[in-house]
Amino acid sequence: MLVLLAVAAAMGLLLFAFATLFGKDPHQVPFGLKDKPAPDFTLTRLDTGETVKLSALRGRPLVLNFWASWCGPCQAEHPTLARAAKHFGGEASFFGVVFEDTPEEARKFARPMEPSFPQLIDPQSRMAVDYGVTGVPETYFIDAQGIIRDKFVGPLLDMQELASRLHALQQATGPVGASR
Repeated sequence: MLVLLAVAAAMGLLLFAFATLFGKDPHQVPFGLKDKPAPDFTLTRLDTGETVKLSALRGRPLVLNFWASWCGPCQAEHPTLARAAKHFGGEASFFGVVFEDTPEEARKFARPMEPSFPQLIDPQSRMAVDYGVTGVPETYFIDAQGIIRDKFVGPLLDMQELASRLHALQQATGPVGASR
């Protein structure tokens, strides 16, 4: 009888775990940097070699997309981001960050698409580690004060989804650590 109760309790816990953990939207992955200052970086542009520093970009919202040339979902996502950068470029800055890739392969990937937003090289993926990137594509939404307000995991293929996140980013206010 005791064994039967133990098995029933274990099954109950397992069912509870499945019910609460599975079925959630994978794009709503919690992350530790939400509502915290974005880690500063100094990276070089893939096309010009010019240095870009996060602290110099403050004053307007920033969409930061981590990608790689070998990533199929990144290839599918890139045209949407390029359209968004053209359409919303007056409202936010867009930057791509090359993840776990070589500059040569990244250039081959980016050249035919004529990216409408700058691509940055992250040597040894140090910046990706600072941001907690677990894979690509991942897109971070940083407000004008340099606070990470949102993160999208996976390919961002829907312009309406992107527009909604940009709108929320522009509305984000409050002290560091405050939740929306």
